[in-house]
Amino acid sequence: MKKLLSTNIGRLRLLALLEGVSLLLLIFIGVPAKHIFGNPALVQSIGPIHGMLFLLFVLNTLSVGVEYRWKFRDTTWKVLLACFIPFGTFYIDKKILSKISTTAS
Repeated sequence: MKKLLSTNIGRLRLLALLEGVSLLLLIFIGVPAKHIFGNPALVQSIGPIHGMLFLLFVLNTLSVGVEYRWKFRDTTWKVLLACFIPFGTFYIDKKILSKISTTAS
């Protein structure tokens, strides 16, 4: 875990996991609890956490994109798009980020 957090790509991978989990919790648990059961507590607690993780993911994606000299058309936009799609960050971690992580080590 310590090695994972020692690189920008490792931090981005961790943020991808956390952002993806927070999005799923918000969409599949928080929103139904609010609209079906009339209980907005989960949305009110998970929403700001997800928002913070989303912003951190976007900023770290741009930082890693600059560091690794990603071409926006080839890589950066795909990674950024992933945080808008449920399960997207998990997919992008497997297809792009994990490969960069292993070649960077």
